[in-house]
Amino acid sequence: MNKVITRFAPSPTGHLHIGGARTALFCWLLARHYGGEFRLRIEDTDLERSKQEYTDSILASMRWLGLDWDGELAYQTQRTALYNAAVDRLLETGKAYWCSCTPEEVEAMREAARARGDKPRYDGRCRDKHLGPAPGSVVRLNVAAVMPDGGRIVFDDMVKGHIAVDVDELDDMILRRSDGMPTYNMAVVVDDHDMGVTHVIRGDDHVSNTPKQILLYKALGWDLPVFGHVPMILGPDRQKLSKRHGARAVVEYQKDGLLPAALVNCLVRLGWSHGDQELFTMDELIEFFDGTNLNSSAAAFDFEKLNWFNAHYLHETPVEELVRLVEPFVVRKGLDVTAEALVPMVALYRERANTLLDLADDMARMLCPTEAVVYDEKAAAKALTDEGRAQLRALHDVFAALPDFDPATLDTALNSYVAGNGLKFKQVGPPLRVALLGNQSGPHLPDLMAVMGRERVLSRLERAGRA
Repeated sequence: MNKVITRFAPSPTGHLHIGGARTALFCWLLARHYGGEFRLRIEDTDLERSKQEYTDSILASMRWLGLDWDGELAYQTQRTALYNAAVDRLLETGKAYWCSCTPEEVEAMREAARARGDKPRYDGRCRDKHLGPAPGSVVRLNVAAVMPDGGRIVFDDMVKGHIAVDVDELDDMILRRSDGMPTYNMAVVVDDHDMGVTHVIRGDDHVSNTPKQILLYKALGWDLPVFGHVPMILGPDRQKLSKRHGARAVVEYQKDGLLPAALVNCLVRLGWSHGDQELFTMDELIEFFDGTNLNSSAAAFDFEKLNWFNAHYLHETPVEELVRLVEPFVVRKGLDVTAEALVPMVALYRERANTLLDLADDMARMLCPTEAVVYDEKAAAKALTDEGRAQLRALHDVFAALPDFDPATLDTALNSYVAGNGLKFKQVGPPLRVALLGNQSGPHLPDLMAVMGRERVLSRLERAGRA
């Protein structure tokens, strides 16, 4: 097999969304599996809607997902000379022609075709007029010159299998608009050929573009790439995935504290499988993803499954790495804490959190000033009774007198206090936990107190124990 070269070509008219991220992932994995190249191209010819902030966001999302690219980043707006050279070549060989028809005239042709029960399209009336460039004119492909005997456009799709389209179904599409800019299909074909792209994987909303692009490859005498069109991602209700389902851009999942490994694992399973395996390392994905086993039926995005993936990877991530990942979330909460101080806190809460945001919230309850602790209303009403507050005042004195503040010493002191005063733990544990964190959830109390430290524990017991 020749070197495999794939590409991802987003438009910077918005942030990178889930569907685009999955396409990029499939393209990246195929290139990495075969030791080839993965190219990145920004299709920014929509000058009104394209914004640099979206380009920056797309690139940041790609890096966060771990999808590095080879070669220089390409921008279509910097490649117009390349497109024009290809269009001029088609004009010179008679496989393209100038058309002076106005948009209104073209629409009238389509209406007339509809009235006859024919496919609405441009009727080719300028094909043999031998027109030259003029204001308002466009350049069209001469389909009759490319396929003089008619026939069918045929290709074998990596996902959908054998696809055939009658040439008669295609009209003389515009290659260069009246403003001098190339159309989408023209630019894509030139770009893919120039970059040496061998495999084009994209959403199946592009299936209708592929026969048109194949015509251009034939017109220019270029070898065809292999095409693969993956189905759109659906929402849980089997309708097209949208914001109403809770779908968000990749950057938003990152802000919500998801790990890139979780999103990658979730996305790759939407339309691809390797036996019954659910969890994959990136090395395993590169090893297994060879372009086969791509599903032709649409997959539904499962938000619960994504959260399950994330919890798994969060619990498996080494503490030191989690500290690095969660620190920005902690800092964002306005808390001043060193990475060194976060290590025991992350170790304490890692198994209890599902996202980095959860982890940051847990640590924020430990790190916030005593007066900023927010008591859960129901938990406080049940635990911070007169008796509960009395227990907290007594425990304050017990803990203040301890020679050490380690988990073993605290555990012994707490159990001795309960047994020595003829109490049950439920009379002491709930008020102590509410005093420390404001709620009734959290890790083993002696472990929690040891990590919080004597000063912070005593301060919180003093506040909650006030009569």
